[in-house]
Amino acid sequence: MTKMETRHNKKISTIQIRPYQETDFERLAQIHDCARKNELALADLSAAFIPLSIAAVKEDLFSYDVYVAEYNDVVNGFIAFSKEEIAWLYVDINNTRKGIGKSLLSFALDKVKPNVSIEVLKGNLPAIFLYSSMGFKITETLSGKMPGNEHFLVTVHIMKR
Repeated sequence: MTKMETRHNKKISTIQIRPYQETDFERLAQIHDCARKNELALADLSAAFIPLSIAAVKEDLFSYDVYVAEYNDVVNGFIAFSKEEIAWLYVDINNTRKGIGKSLLSFALDKVKPNVSIEVLKGNLPAIFLYSSMGFKITETLSGKMPGNEHFLVTVHIMKR
């Protein structure tokens, strides 16, 4: 388990990162489903929403290393990655901008290859700003069918570090 402290409004909060456990799934679904709806809205793809209960299977979430972030002793974010790719990163929409996403990303970056990549939906400026602040740069932009929901066309930025 990794512990990090963040300071907000003179209060110190602890972010603990630990491996995913099956008992975390319901909380991950709550986090993902709200955050994913926001993410898709930024890309004008709201109709493409699929809940985590389906997306986890269709997009093979558990083929990746999955870790959760506990903020004030509650799971408030998660990340999934392989050596080559950051595949999932979601934070509870009620606890954004508190260092949870950055802590998860920092944790993962210590475990991946130096030229790791991530796909970010066009229009998802909060994610682009986060990844840019951690040394990622947009290297190309691609359009095609949305993984997991192939009825929709999507444009993504490939960002590499």
